[in-house]
Parts: sequence; C-alpha cells; structure tokens
Amino acid sequence: MDSAAGALNERFLVPPFSVLDARQGYWRDRKNAWLALGLASEDGRDGKLIFHEARIGSVSRLIAGTAHGTSVFDPVLCEVAYCWFTAPGARVLDPFAGGSVRGIVAAKLGRRYLGVDLRPEQVDANRRQAEAILGPSDTVPEWIVGDSREVLPKLEGPFDLVFSCPPYGDLERYSNDPADLSNMEYDEFLVAYREVVRLTVGLLAQDRFSAFVVGDFRDAAGNYRGFPDATRDAFTRAGSALYNEAVLATSVGSASLRAGGQFSKSRKLAKTHQNVLVFVKGDSRKATEWCGEVEVDLPEADPEEILGA
Repeated sequence: MDSAAGALNERFLVPPFSVLDARQGYWRDRKNAWLALGLASEDGRDGKLIFHEARIGSVSRLIAGTAHGTSVFDPVLCEVAYCWFTAPGARVLDPFAGGSVRGIVAAKLGRRYLGVDLRPEQVDANRRQAEAILGPSDTVPEWIVGDSREVLPKLEGPFDLVFSCPPYGDLERYSNDPADLSNMEYDEFLVAYREVVRLTVGLLAQDRFSAFVVGDFRDAAGNYRGFPDATRDAFTRAGSALYNEAVLATSVGSASLRAGGQFSKSRKLAKTHQNVLVFVKGDSRKATEWCGEVEVDLPEADPEEILGA
C-alpha cells in the first residue's frame, strides 16, 4: 500500500475507493480479529443449503470465505458500512438477516440492529452467538423470525440504515418454505424482492443511506440475470437513488482450481467480486452531515484490544 492509501486507511478504516479490496493484508488482519471473537455465521444452517451445481461455479457468493459449504458475510465490510454510513447509536434494519455477523458487529460498534429471517433455527443460532460473544456494555442485536413482507409493516420506524445481503435467486436454497425467496421462480422472486425493498425503504428515515451487497448470477442458459440492476431498479421504485457503487474484491480461493476448466469449456470468467450498492433517501448532504466524522480505532492487531472483547 502506498503512503497516501495508508493514510486513508488510518482515517477511514479502509481507503474509500470504489474497489474495496478484501485481499489486502490490512483487511485480512482486521477480519481475523473479528473472527477470533467466535463469529460463525454458518451456525444455524448445518450445511443443509441446497446448491444448484449447474451454476455454482459461475458466481462467487462467498463473501468472507466458506465454512461447511455455506456463505459467510465479511465482518470488515459490516464495520465499513456502519462507520461510513451511520452515526453511533443508529438503528439498523436488515430484511434478509441470515447469519449473525451483521448483528454482532453492529452491537460491538454501538449500533442498534434489527434483522428479520424466515428460519427460526437461524435466529436461535444468532441469539446464542450474540449471548456468547457480546459483553454487558454492548448493544443487544434483535432478530425476528418471519417473512419480511409480513414483519416489516408491523415495525415502528424510523431506522437510520438499511443494510443487507439478499438471496441471489435460487443459487442457494435456504429452506423448503414456499415463502422463502430462494424457492421462487425468478419472476416471482423479483416481485417479492421489490416488495421487501419497498417496505424497508419506507421504514428508513429521510436523509439516510441504504447499502445492499449483491452479485449477479446466471440463468439456466448460463446468461447473467442482471441482479445488481434489478436491485437498483427496486430501490429507485421505492424512492431512493443510487449514490455509491463499489466492487468488493474477494479472495480467489477455489476459483483458481476451477477457472481453467470452466473458461476452456464455456468462456465463463470465474467471479471473484461482489457489488456494494449504496442508496440515499433524500438529500445526500444532509445524510452525510448526520453521519458525522468517521470514527476509526486502529490499535495493534490484538482481537481483545481492537474489539474490546
């Protein structure tokens, strides 16, 4: 890292560029410090996700790496989102909660997190992790079991950040529940997805940000669906504007093993990135003023010092 980027790293946790490089040493060190607390986002899934093998090689759904064959969210990306786009004490709404990471990182950073997930076993696992990891001075994250299309209309807003990682169609099937978006045909999936986004943005305070981590995925013919564009369309319909677009460069991992055969056979590129889309509801200048200065604490890479464990 050059000196200018290093100075930005010290000010903003990671350099505020449109490429967020999770392969860098400073990112990996920070992630390892978080994981040392005992974060295990795969808990609650028991390796039972149903993967669509015909397409799994064409998309990198794995955000922080894999454990037991399931996707794991990157805690450093959580930290970046909370530090950049909220103020301490902010209320965070996650309509596709999944694992524990976004809630526990929010709690450690003094944000009040509320996540909605369809699977009770996942919510139970998240609560157990939070109880084991968080201390008495930490904010307690909240998870609600249910379909976001039914739960969100009952919630009391406003929230200060919408932050989530939605299911990528049927790429990973999370349950056999018909209400689970990952069980739906793509057209039906998009209708339900837009409804969740609409309800979520409706609960967001004026002059606030939303951040969704998404990636494109392929249809049965091997062509990309255009899911990032569909996400932008859903937020635009809901009254938010695309404000930042970043690429999260992820570890190559097993992509190096499959890339050669995959490319020779189909000319498909092995995907090693995600899209981080940041939207604003209202005035971006007012939203930025509300966030205040970015507060970053970068002591030595000791998990207990970094995270106050």
